[in-house]
Amino acid sequence: MKKIIIIAAGLIGFTISANAQATATATASATIVTPITINKDVDMNFGNVAVSATTGGTVVMTPAGARTAASGVTLPAVAGSPTAASFTVSGESGYTYAITLPTTPLTITSGSNTMTVDNFISNPSGTGTLSVGATASQTLQVGATLNVAAGQASGTYTSTTPFPVTVNYN
Repeated sequence: MKKIIIIAAGLIGFTISANAQATATATASATIVTPITINKDVDMNFGNVAVSATTGGTVVMTPAGARTAASGVTLPAVAGSPTAASFTVSGESGYTYAITLPTTPLTITSGSNTMTVDNFISNPSGTGTLSVGATASQTLQVGATLNVAAGQASGTYTSTTPFPVTVNYN
């Protein structure tokens, strides 16, 4: 019987050493990056537009500020001051960001008369990249389409609410 007890005691000792614990540690850290910002530099202005009494049309403003007219709309030689909207996006050097433009038409008014602006486009389109260096920024330009009705009343049309352009880090 002594042999059995000695063997059992040896197994108990082995089992205890197999359940020993080990511990490791880790640290936590975080880096706060420069917040992304967007500031308007220039408002969008479609300039002077003429329209037929019987046929409406559109004016497309590119992000570069070039205009084209279609259908019953023409662009007079005295252009006014056409400009695409322009913004400065600033933030963390070299970071990319997503651009969100309006998806619903913007109404512009002159008294009780209205027109709509839609199909907003930007340069860069969809995603931008902030410059590398101490002044990490990028110019974001926005164009759109002006919808003009036949016989649209003359006047200076302006939006009562500005249109939003949103940027977020990717």
